[in-house]
Amino acid sequence: MSNTVTLQQPLEAMRYGASELKRVISENTKKAFLVTAALLLLITIYSFVGPIVSEWLFPSPKVVKVKMSRISLDNLPPPQSQNEEAPPPPPPAVDPTGPAARAGTPIAVPDAELAPDVKDFANVDEINRASAEGGNGEDDGSFASNIGDGVAISARDEDPDIDAFLSVEIEPSYDEAGIARRVKYPDMAKRNGIEGTVLVGALIGKDGRIEKIQVIESENEILNAAAVTAVKETTFTPAKQNGQPVRVWTRVPITFKLR
Repeated sequence: MSNTVTLQQPLEAMRYGASELKRVISENTKKAFLVTAALLLLITIYSFVGPIVSEWLFPSPKVVKVKMSRISLDNLPPPQSQNEEAPPPPPPAVDPTGPAARAGTPIAVPDAELAPDVKDFANVDEINRASAEGGNGEDDGSFASNIGDGVAISARDEDPDIDAFLSVEIEPSYDEAGIARRVKYPDMAKRNGIEGTVLVGALIGKDGRIEKIQVIESENEILNAAAVTAVKETTFTPAKQNGQPVRVWTRVPITFKLR
């Protein structure tokens, strides 16, 4: 009985034998094969799919391919020889001789030497004596009798001087309350507490429109633009002299004051 027990104890202590080792090696080999095959499959898929995805996410710049053509040097013309003679100079220009040309050509011919039937242009004296309505073509050396008939010459009004004082019966007028409402206080002047008066001069035409405008006096240049804009948007009543509208300068003071 004691001998049986002593022989069975070593056999129970040995849990793995050759058959168990073979089974473990076979299972691990299969696992390693599957893992290796999966990795190879992933690498293969990435090698094909990776460039496509990369091109889609980060497209490469388009390159224009130009087809190159070959040129044979055998068909080229020979180079120009350095020893060739220079071309001959052009023949000298010869002034034309003969009868006088018609008026209007580059050849200078005095008017006195041209016959009346070959003249294309009149000289200054003939133009001064010419008639606006034409005549019989004869020039008797005096002014035409119909010059000035039916021609109305209107005198152009010259701009009055802004500094000259012109006394008129009715001075130009404007809506003072309206111009005060149109004045926009500059933001920069308002932030810095700038106040002052700008004297704007405006040339009022016969129709009441402003023909010219300028700043005469200013206490601060920041206020000039706002003052000029307010005056430009104002409608004036023209000045009158002897019952007729006249062009005259007027002075419009624009006061900027913070409340």
